[in-house]
Amino acid sequence: MATPASALDTRIGPITLEGQLPDRASIGKLYEELDFQQATQAYLWSLPLVSYAQWEKEFHDKLGARNGDLMVLTSYEDKLGVITANATTPYILGFVDLNETGPLVIELPPGPTAGGIGDFWQRAIIDMGQTGPDQGKGGKYLVLPPGTQAPEDARDYYLAKSQTMNVLVGFRVLDPDPAKGKALVEQFRMYPLKDKANPAPTRLLSPDGKRWSGTQPRGMEYWQRLHQIIQREPVNERDRFYMAMLASLGIEKDKPFTPTAAQRKALEQGVQMGELIAKANTFAKRFAQARYWPDRQWDTVLNITDPSQRVAYYDQLWERSAWFYEAVTNTKGMVSQTPGLGQTYLGAYTDAKGNWLDGGKSYTLHVGANPPARQFWSLTVYDIDSRCLIDNPQRKADLSSRQDLKHNADGSVDLYFGPQAPQGHEANWVQTLPGKQWFSYMRLYAPTEAYFDKSWKLDDIQLRP
Repeated sequence: MATPASALDTRIGPITLEGQLPDRASIGKLYEELDFQQATQAYLWSLPLVSYAQWEKEFHDKLGARNGDLMVLTSYEDKLGVITANATTPYILGFVDLNETGPLVIELPPGPTAGGIGDFWQRAIIDMGQTGPDQGKGGKYLVLPPGTQAPEDARDYYLAKSQTMNVLVGFRVLDPDPAKGKALVEQFRMYPLKDKANPAPTRLLSPDGKRWSGTQPRGMEYWQRLHQIIQREPVNERDRFYMAMLASLGIEKDKPFTPTAAQRKALEQGVQMGELIAKANTFAKRFAQARYWPDRQWDTVLNITDPSQRVAYYDQLWERSAWFYEAVTNTKGMVSQTPGLGQTYLGAYTDAKGNWLDGGKSYTLHVGANPPARQFWSLTVYDIDSRCLIDNPQRKADLSSRQDLKHNADGSVDLYFGPQAPQGHEANWVQTLPGKQWFSYMRLYAPTEAYFDKSWKLDDIQLRP
C-alpha cells in the first residue's frame, strides 16, 4: 500500500510530504533554504572581521601602506573612508600582520591621546593613552601573537596578548593645537621586537586626496574578502560552528574559494538579506537598554558591555553586529562608566516623530546649556549608505564646542541640518543632500556625572516647517 502524500505550508511555500518525510523533490528546496540561512547568519557574524579586512586592503592597495605603516588622517577628505569617523580630532591608524613581524613593540609618547590595540574581531586588547595603563604618560607596549610566550624583559612593557594574527593600532590626538598634535605623532614608534636594538623609523603616510573606502563591500566581494582574511587567521573556538556554515558555502581555511552555482546563489542572496537585517538591527535597535532616555529618540549606539564582547552566558552577537555595521573599533574608553574619562556616543536615526532623517528636508536640534562633557562635545552627520561622513559640497559634517558657534542668551545652541543654510545661522549648519538619508552621533568627550545620572537631556531632532 502506497504512503499517502500531503503538503505542509511553510515560510518557503508548500513542502510535499510522503508520510512524515519530505518527498525527494523537496529535498533540494530545503537545502537551498538552509544554504541561504547559513549565508545570512555568516554575513551578520563576520561583519567586524570583514570590516577590518576591507580597511586594511584599501590602505595597502589604494594608499600604498605597508605592514606596520601608520596612516595619519587629519583632513575632511582623509576621513571620508572611515565608518562613522569623528570629524574633530586626527586619527593615527595602522594595521600590522603579526605573521610577518612576530611580537610588536609600540612606543607611545606622553600626551593627550586616546586609543588602543584591537584584534581583527574588533575586540579591544588593551587601551593606550588616557584610558590605558600609561594614563597619558606614555610608555612601551608589546603585542604578542596567539600562542607566543612573553619574553624575559616583559616587565618593561605593557603586554597586549592578541587572539588574532592581524591587529589594528590606532589613537586620536586630543590636543586642539595642530602643531602640538603633529609633534606628538612624530614621536610614535612601532617595530618588531626582534629589531629593538636598531628599529627602523615608523613610516607616517597620508591619503593625499586619494579616494578609499572602509565600508564593507557588497555582493560576492564581501565573501572574497572574508575568504582572504580567514586564510591569515587562526580559528577561535567560539567560531567553529560558523566555520562549518562557511564550509557548506565553499569558504574554508587552506582551500581555494570556487563556489558552485548553488553556493554562489546562496551567498548572493545571503549578503543582500544580511545587510537588510543589519540595517534593521542597527538603525531600529531592539536591545532592551538601547534607548538612552525613554522619552527621547537618542540611542546608546555602543551596546557591547565589555570590549571582549562576552557576558555571563553568551557573546553579544547582535549587539556586535549592530555596532560594527555602523562603526569601527572598540576600546574600554568607549564604554567607560567613569565620569570624566573616555567618551560616549549617542545616535539619532530619526526625527522626534520617529521618521527617518531625509537629506532633502530641513531640521533643527536644540542643545541645552552646559552639555556634560569635560573636554568637548561634537555632533556629526553621516551618510546612511556608506556610514561615513556626509560627502557634501560644504565639506563639513560636524558641529562642536570647539567651533565658533552662535549661542543663545542662556548658553544653549541651536543646530541646523538641511540642503540650504538658514539665514543668519550659517555657522551652526551642516548641509545634507536631497535623495540621501542621514543619521547623526552626539559625542561627549570625558562625559560628566550629569550624563550618567541623566539629569541633562538632549532634545530630539525636529523637522522644520
